[in-house]
Amino acid sequence: MTAKEQDLIIDTRLIRKYDKLGPRYTSYPTADRFVEAYDARTHEGWLAKRSIGGVTLPLSLYVHLPFCDTVCFYCACNKVVTKDHSRSAKYLRYLGKELDMTSRLIEGTRRIEQLHWGGGTPTFLSDDEMTELIGMIGEHFEFSPQGEYSIEIDPRSVDAARFAVLAKLGFNRVSLGVQDFNPEVQKAVNRIQPEEQTFEAVAAARANNMKSVSIDLIYGLPKQNVITFNQTMDRVIELSPDRIALYNYAHLPGMFKPQRRIAEAELPSPEAKLQILTLAIHRLTEAGYVYIGMDHFAKPEDELNLARKQGRLHRNFQGYSTHRECDLLAFGISAISKIGPVYAQNVRTLDEYYHRLDHDELPVLRGIELTPDDVVRRAVIQALMCHFEVSLESINIAYLIDFNRYFAEELEALAMFAEDGMVTIDDQWISVTPRGRLLVRAIGMVFDRYLRQGEERARFSKVI
Repeated sequence: MTAKEQDLIIDTRLIRKYDKLGPRYTSYPTADRFVEAYDARTHEGWLAKRSIGGVTLPLSLYVHLPFCDTVCFYCACNKVVTKDHSRSAKYLRYLGKELDMTSRLIEGTRRIEQLHWGGGTPTFLSDDEMTELIGMIGEHFEFSPQGEYSIEIDPRSVDAARFAVLAKLGFNRVSLGVQDFNPEVQKAVNRIQPEEQTFEAVAAARANNMKSVSIDLIYGLPKQNVITFNQTMDRVIELSPDRIALYNYAHLPGMFKPQRRIAEAELPSPEAKLQILTLAIHRLTEAGYVYIGMDHFAKPEDELNLARKQGRLHRNFQGYSTHRECDLLAFGISAISKIGPVYAQNVRTLDEYYHRLDHDELPVLRGIELTPDDVVRRAVIQALMCHFEVSLESINIAYLIDFNRYFAEELEALAMFAEDGMVTIDDQWISVTPRGRLLVRAIGMVFDRYLRQGEERARFSKVI
C-alpha cells in the first residue's frame, strides 16, 4: 500500500522528537481549564439560550453509566466497582430526574441525532433497566430514525440474547473492549477475557444487524511485546471489525489509583512500545484499514471513513463522529455537556450527584464559557484533528480575523514542523502531510493558547 493510499507515514525519528505530553482535544479548551465559577445556575442560563435567533443545533446525548463488576488496572475512567447490581436502580432514578430537569430548561429541537452510553460498563444494567432508561430518554427527547445510537460493551457481560435486546432498543453501533488477547497481559491488568467471548460477541452484534462494530485495543500494557501483540493482531484481523481504536496506555498512577497495581517493571520500554505501535499500524493498513486520525482506523466502506473523505468528520468527547456538530447533553457523574460556546461537567461522585438532585439542582461541578479567542482556536484544532488541514480563508470569513496576523506566533512555531516535512503552509492552507499525521496532536498543541503560556502538562498523556 502506498503512502497516498494509507495517508500515513511512520517516521520513528520524528516520533521520538515530538512525543510529548499533550491533550487528546476532545474539547478545546480542555477539561482541566474548566472552573467552578461556572455552576448550575450558569448552565441553566445557557440551556435556555439554545434557541436564540430561532436556530438550534441538533442534539447528541451521552449517558455515563459508571458501574463495573471488576476493576481493570489500566483504567482511567470514572467508575464504581461493585458486585451489587441493585445500586444501578437508584442511579437510574436520579438519571431520570436529571433528564427531566434538563429537558424542562432547553428550548428548540429535541431531536437526538446521536446517543452514546459509556462507562464504566453500560451492560452492567439489566435488560429491564436498559429498557427503562431508553424509555426515560424517549419521554423527553425524540429519536431520529437516521440516528447513530452506540453503546460500549464488555464482552464478558453479554450474550446473544442481550444483543437482541440492544437491537430492539434501537442501538445500531457497538464498541467492544478487548485491549489485548494475550492471557498473560490480561492477567497483568486484571481483565481475563477469553478470545471466544469476544468472537461470540462480535458474531452476535452482526447477527443483530449492528451497522458498525468497533473494538478497542491498548498498546503499552504490562508484559506486551512485539511478538505477543502480533498474535493479538492476528485475532483482530480475523475478527474483521468495522472500526478499531488503538489507544496509548498512559501510566499515571499518581492520578489513577488502580494503575498502582501495575508493576512498572513489566511495562514495555518506550522503544518497545514504539515497535508495538509500528507493527499494529502496518498490520492494520496491510489488512485494508484506513487511518482516520489520531488512534482510529476504519474499513474503507465504513461511515467513519466516508465522513472523512467527504469532510464531514467531527470530534467530540466520544471520539470521532460521522455527524455534524451537535449540542451535547451529558447525564450522570462526571459527564461533560457542550452547549454552543460553553462546556459543563457534572460532579464526580455518586453521593454528590444524589445530593445535588435531591435539592433540585443540576449536578454541575464546573465548566467554562469560551472567549472569542477560544472559539477560533477550537475551530482550527478541530479542523486539524478531523481533516488534517485548515483553510485560512474559511477561518478568516467565519471569525472575522486575518489568520496570518492573528496566528503569527503560531505560524512561526509551525516552521519547525514544516522543516521536518510534517506540514505544508501556503497562502490558503495549512496541511498535515502523511509524515505528520500520527503526530497531529503535537501540531494542534501549537494553537493551544493555554499550553503556549507555559503551564505544566503532567496531567496529560504522551502523544504516542
